[in-house]
Amino acid sequence: MYKTNPVSFADVEINGGFWAKKQKMNRDVTLEAVRLRFEETGRFEAFKFNWTEEGNLSKPHIFWDSDIAKWIESAALILRKNPDKQLEAKVDEIVDLIEKNQGEDGYFNIFFTVCEPEGRWKNRDAHELYCAGHLTEAAVAYYEATGKDKFLQLMKKYLDYIAQVFMVEKSAGFTTPGHEEIELALVKLYRCTGEQRFLDLAKFFIDERGKESQSLTGWCNSKYNQSHLPVREQRTAEGHSVRACYLYSGMADLAKETDDEELLTACKALFDNIVQRRMYITGGIGSSHEGEAFTVDYDLQNNTAYAETCAAISLAMFANRMKDIDMNAKYADIVEKVYYNGFLSGLSLDGKAFFYENPLEILHAEHDRHKSIHRSGERLPITRRQEVFGCSCCPPNVTRFIAAFGDYMYSTGDNGVYVHQFAESCAAFDYCGANVTINQVTEYPHDGKVKFSVCGLLNKHFCVRIPGWCADVRFNKQYTVENGYAVFAVDNDTFELEMDMDISPRIYASNPLVFANNGRYALQAGPIVYCLEEDDNGSNLRDIAVLRNTTFTVHYDEFFGANVIDAQGLRTQCDSSALYVPADAVQTKPVDVRFIPYYAFANRSDCDMLVWFKLS
Repeated sequence: MYKTNPVSFADVEINGGFWAKKQKMNRDVTLEAVRLRFEETGRFEAFKFNWTEEGNLSKPHIFWDSDIAKWIESAALILRKNPDKQLEAKVDEIVDLIEKNQGEDGYFNIFFTVCEPEGRWKNRDAHELYCAGHLTEAAVAYYEATGKDKFLQLMKKYLDYIAQVFMVEKSAGFTTPGHEEIELALVKLYRCTGEQRFLDLAKFFIDERGKESQSLTGWCNSKYNQSHLPVREQRTAEGHSVRACYLYSGMADLAKETDDEELLTACKALFDNIVQRRMYITGGIGSSHEGEAFTVDYDLQNNTAYAETCAAISLAMFANRMKDIDMNAKYADIVEKVYYNGFLSGLSLDGKAFFYENPLEILHAEHDRHKSIHRSGERLPITRRQEVFGCSCCPPNVTRFIAAFGDYMYSTGDNGVYVHQFAESCAAFDYCGANVTINQVTEYPHDGKVKFSVCGLLNKHFCVRIPGWCADVRFNKQYTVENGYAVFAVDNDTFELEMDMDISPRIYASNPLVFANNGRYALQAGPIVYCLEEDDNGSNLRDIAVLRNTTFTVHYDEFFGANVIDAQGLRTQCDSSALYVPADAVQTKPVDVRFIPYYAFANRSDCDMLVWFKLS
């Protein structure tokens, strides 16, 4: 196990380009949009514990604690870089309510205090431990941002109570969480405080998973919540995809802290199973709406893809942790894939609306297929982003993920400093007793050139990821390659990286066992996956065949905030009105084809969209 440590986002300033714009929008627009929707739906009000059956307030849901916790964590991440007294006061108000309504024993959960007090710790799938985990992450982030420790102390009290109930008394109706998340949160708290008991509790929940007999609802089995085997024996990603990758993230964290090679082996197998057999080209995971789950190898339907926004985020979280214990560029490749595609599609270009699901194909004719009947077994994703959902886990997950982009950029190890992601930025941090600064000047992902200026890195290596999509990479200094990273010996130095000049578009095919994509292809330029939309290409996108020898023309489009790509293709036409005609009656005509970034689909009109297209 080769361990590295991530450089905190607090030490990385994104000062220009693609992600600076996204972070500004996140700070100025999206965080406030989520707050307003959560106020309108009663989520903030619920922390007053004032709901009654006779009143007119919205009844709290079992996961409302976690929605607000992620919003608080997002606010904390933003506050750490951008002090804002009004925002801080809003968080303090919620922390005061948590203090006021926390039980004497430390218990805090809105639903099971106000709505069903008799149900505490009886229903494994009722999100009590999940909510506790997100509250813990929020408390750590707020402490690190402001130095205020009230929230942190409240959560430590709660977690000590949880340890008493689950580890000592064993009095709960279940042993491990139905929805994992608390495991990684406990490791985060341990790293913040250095208090061993929190790592011990994380280890308890991970070690016990899959050992005990668990009660399950009638529509699922033990794979749904990853309880089918002890975690060290699991080799395929099963069940609810967000729960799975939160668990795998906690496993990777624990493996790092305890030097557990057996856990590392399981994590490596699970990661490879996901990215080699169960992941969309966009980085989306969880192909089935039933259980929001993984299914079987190569089952990656496009029009019914679930690919929850939170699932893509959880995969990036898992991948990012894996690079800290098994340094290989393939992990940062997946983080990049998620950030520019399967996660970012979950947010509208104006920063105010969200997709819960992220399909890879929209054909409105399919949505209209059953107008003559009242019900149908067929289920298709929505085609327009919404400002809030009944289950709104994704919006505050989006806000914290954008704010934390800097966390994914660098790490340090015994051999040197690693660069995982590219963005116009300046990083300044302590490493081996020296003050290290790294500047990146780049228009990435719109351009493949990156200029690095490095200071303070003496007698150590500087290691730069060579992206998996990159067929041609050039540096102006000598280097070797180790595990997908270009390795340099630098002191105070400036040098340049050039990847596939102009981010050359590349056509991809999928494994033939992905039956949904047989005879079809996808376009990617740099890290960005592209799609066709009806707004640019007319109706019946499936009828378009891009020429194999087409010339791609790449140019920046201000509306999308990214490059669009023009190409040439053919569209079939037939003069006959007959339903079936001989093949030689069908002709083709040349057409211009435009590709836009997948993450930007459904931002103009409610129209058809297609990722996987034909070639001619």
